[in-house]
Amino acid sequence: MTSTAPTTPAPSTRERPRPGAEHDSGGVRRLWRSVRVPVVLFAALLLVGVLLSLGGEQFPSGRLEPGNPEPSGARAFSRLLAEDADVTVARDSASAAQAVERTGEDTVLLVFLDHRMLPEELDTLSELGTDTVLVQPSLRSLEAFAPGTDVTGRADDEDSLEPECALPAAAAAGSAEVAGELYSADDAVVAQTCYPSDDGSALIRVDSPHGGTTTVVGTGTFLTNRDLDADGNAALALNLTSAEHVVWLRPDAPQEAGGSDIQDLLPAGLLWSAVPLALTLLLLALWRGRRLGALVHESLPVVVRASETTEGRAGLYRSRSARDRVAAALRTGFLERSVPKLGLNTDSGSQAVVATLAARTGDDPHHLGQLLYPGPNDPYVADDDAMLGLSEALDELTRKLR
Repeated sequence: MTSTAPTTPAPSTRERPRPGAEHDSGGVRRLWRSVRVPVVLFAALLLVGVLLSLGGEQFPSGRLEPGNPEPSGARAFSRLLAEDADVTVARDSASAAQAVERTGEDTVLLVFLDHRMLPEELDTLSELGTDTVLVQPSLRSLEAFAPGTDVTGRADDEDSLEPECALPAAAAAGSAEVAGELYSADDAVVAQTCYPSDDGSALIRVDSPHGGTTTVVGTGTFLTNRDLDADGNAALALNLTSAEHVVWLRPDAPQEAGGSDIQDLLPAGLLWSAVPLALTLLLLALWRGRRLGALVHESLPVVVRASETTEGRAGLYRSRSARDRVAAALRTGFLERSVPKLGLNTDSGSQAVVATLAARTGDDPHHLGQLLYPGPNDPYVADDDAMLGLSEALDELTRKLR
């Protein structure tokens, strides 16, 4: 028989957990479970905000604004024009003049909203001698760029007009939505007129006195994003601005420079006159307020008992023999106290009040009607005894209703 020696278990190499470690991990898990929903929502909102900010490009606004994508803007035309020409957008006349001088001869100056410029600015631009396209210009602009032309009418009812002229830019484009202001030229002016209507032409081209040509269009509708793709609008717009360089002048609205407050507008003499006036008012206040006087002892208001007030009013009624007013006061007081007890309101008619009161007290309705709602000949105001009878009858009705 073979005996085996007892074996001793090998010591474990696994480390024992640090005291308190299980408690720490449990606390972290509980903390995460309590805050995970707000953290996830906040992260989602942050992600959405970042994505929206990436696509939230701000575009300029305004009619015929080259960067405006709205229906009244001209972003589509400016993008289309920039494919074949070098487009410079100017916001004032000085920048436009510098751009024209820098670009050279093959340049077209496209002018919008010229009413925002001063007369001397228009004169400076007209003296540049470059080809110019005026969109719905003012009379002062016509005088500077195209002397001899004038506004002779307006065409609002026609959607599109036919060119009916030999001007290549208009003839190649065909019909276009240029109905707006109409123009005509003097006999001494050599002009090409297109898109005629009853009172003139919607497009006119004349030679500028300082060189180049000036093309006047009575509306800018055909250049907007909404109407650019209709009829021959796009073709006409590109033909009128056919050049290597296009200076797009759309002046910004003039800003108020400085200002004056009311103190600057008043004369100096008026301001100095306020000093003696203030001193006079101060002296007047000191004079009137230098002595307020002794305190006056006033007795408290007299307390008058209700019975005395009633007796006093009764004496007045008696001195004037106003039995009708006394009777009216007695009846009114009775109705105000008794009608709510009958389940009626103040708007209830006399018939309803009399019928309800007769049902409650058993009295004759006819007698109650004469008692509460008398006619022109009231028997209760004939003398004092009759009036006292009215008071006693009303008191008796009051006792029956208790």
